[in-house]
Amino acid sequence: MSTWVKVARYHLVRPTNYVLLPCLLPLAFAIGAVTAGRGDGHEAAGYLAGVFVYFGVLGSQTISRSLPFGLTLGASRRSFYSGTGLLGIALALVTGLLLTVLQAIERATDGWGLSLHFFRVPYLLDGPWYATWLTSFVCLFAVFVYGMWYGIVSTRWGILGTLAFIAVQVLLVVTWAITVSSEHWHLRSADGASWAGLTALGLTGVIAALAVLLLAGGHATIRRATV
Repeated sequence: MSTWVKVARYHLVRPTNYVLLPCLLPLAFAIGAVTAGRGDGHEAAGYLAGVFVYFGVLGSQTISRSLPFGLTLGASRRSFYSGTGLLGIALALVTGLLLTVLQAIERATDGWGLSLHFFRVPYLLDGPWYATWLTSFVCLFAVFVYGMWYGIVSTRWGILGTLAFIAVQVLLVVTWAITVSSEHWHLRSADGASWAGLTALGLTGVIAALAVLLLAGGHATIRRATV
């Protein structure tokens, strides 16, 4: 565990990308507030997706930029991967808490006095504070881990391997979409409150399981990575 902590701290030696993260939220909020429609509710939650996308990019860059030098410092592939994952957990916990606090303020001020829904995402991030924190943490960590795996593939196999990696994912998504269509599955219940019959916390559990699978896939890949 001490080695994992050292790896996490090693990433923070160059803190620019991680310091920029808190700055991204106000920027996304400002854009959302300015461009939100004038209809009821002033929905601008879609701009919050930029924070999650950034987490995926951050996971990829943390691996691709630091893996070669990290290994030359004597860290094993397993320790480097686990330490980077530990960093992702810490970042997701802190950012999830920040989202939860901002959502609470948004509720208390009736949407910042503008009826603006930015930190309240219908169905997914619209419940009690603890559900918002848990779901934010799980989703942020899942995309960070996905970015880690992407970075490993890019470092190990270059552009061709990355394209193959993306192609497999596209194939899986298309297969899933065809299955949903052919089986006539309902993505929402009659009252529109759940996805495929799941509550928001139920979907969070599914995403958590997916994050575990992504972790396992990245772990298996980095063991074969040559830099």
